[in-house]
Amino acid sequence: MTTIPLTAPVRRMPLEEVRSLLANLDTTSICDVKKDLRVMAPQIKAVKPGSRIVGRARTVSVDNDFLTVIKALHEAEAGDVLVIDGNGGMKALLGELFTAEAKRKNLAGIVVDGACRDVGSIQRLDFPVFSKWVSPMAGSCRQLFETQTSIVCGGVPVEPGDIIFADIDGIIVLTDEELNAVAEGARAVQKIEDAVLEAIKHGTPLLELTNAAEHLEAIGVGKDSKLCFNTKTIDIS
Repeated sequence: MTTIPLTAPVRRMPLEEVRSLLANLDTTSICDVKKDLRVMAPQIKAVKPGSRIVGRARTVSVDNDFLTVIKALHEAEAGDVLVIDGNGGMKALLGELFTAEAKRKNLAGIVVDGACRDVGSIQRLDFPVFSKWVSPMAGSCRQLFETQTSIVCGGVPVEPGDIIFADIDGIIVLTDEELNAVAEGARAVQKIEDAVLEAIKHGTPLLELTNAAEHLEAIGVGKDSKLCFNTKTIDIS
């Protein structure tokens, strides 16, 4: 007897398709479309300002010990993002050597909810590393923890294979379904905001480009209202 699944299996997009959908987008526009996305804690920042990551999560969970990071680096494939939960440990879990190896293997980046070191060297390597802390003291290399399991990084759950998108404004975690749902809307948001910025540069007051006056009045008297752009006064052609 053939068993028919109740739901169709989720199609995982090829990485190039993911990158194409996120091309020229930023994390802020995506968050404007969907307010309940997983956003990592803002303390995790790019070691080199301007870094950008688009890839799939390869998860690691450790505690002041980097042996499992070595294992994960060995197992990782091109396009993977090492996402490391340091479990609050303050010792460095990676530095210039691990970063150089990640770059050699064409990984998409590293995100560590913990510490890194060799900041100057990482910046010169020009490989995207996002880290919560910096410490000159490396962790131990004696304990083997799990890889490719459910973790929490930056305060949000991350599953192996989740899409990691990081830029100067932060790090978001997406499923394939979420990316498909928000990409078109995010592109529209950016198009409108670009038009608004141009209008402001040419002297149009921001208040005229939004419904802010009506919104303020409605909120002032306890009415439900939503701030939005006034598309009648914005040239988005």
